[in-house]
Amino acid sequence: MVDHGAKSALLIVDVQNDFCPGGMLAVAEGDRVVPVLNIYGELFSSEGLPVFASRDWHPTETTHFKAYGGIWPVHCVRGSKGAEFHPLLKLPREAIVISKGMDPARDDYSAFDGVDDTGLPLPELLRRLGVGRIFMGGLATDYCVKETALAALRQGFAVTVLEDAVRGVDLQPGDSERAMAEMQAAGAETANLSTVDPSGYRT
Repeated sequence: MVDHGAKSALLIVDVQNDFCPGGMLAVAEGDRVVPVLNIYGELFSSEGLPVFASRDWHPTETTHFKAYGGIWPVHCVRGSKGAEFHPLLKLPREAIVISKGMDPARDDYSAFDGVDDTGLPLPELLRRLGVGRIFMGGLATDYCVKETALAALRQGFAVTVLEDAVRGVDLQPGDSERAMAEMQAAGAETANLSTVDPSGYRT
């Protein structure tokens, strides 16, 4: 088990052009999370706490896409404009980018399936940095945020979902609400800018 008294980290999930309005797989109001996440990013960075940003980084051919048996249109192909982070997202200089979805035979919704630019998996990075709690926001509530939160909980991390910094796809009406309920049932907490306690970020 991870020591929940250990320090916290911020994880920004998949705030990429293709998931924002105008993108290939746009989340309604997906860009609304950007200014809120910028505040969280500055807050965590100013406290000297780790900030991570995950991204889909797909090959051109993958079973994730409809043309190859998946359910999604082509999106976030590595090196493309659509795969870039939203231009108004202000990642701290020291933010660690986590890439996922690179295996053409896997979906990799969870950032816990991703690696940094040296190939180090996210769970190992978190443990090396002494992280016990992950605060997370981003896109989308009912897919990558949910799967990342559930994976983190399974691996013993404490999770706080930043409810003012997430938006969902809602392929079926109510998917986002059900995703939040599922994360909470698994042990995740929720917070927003008015309820987050900075004194709880670290021991």
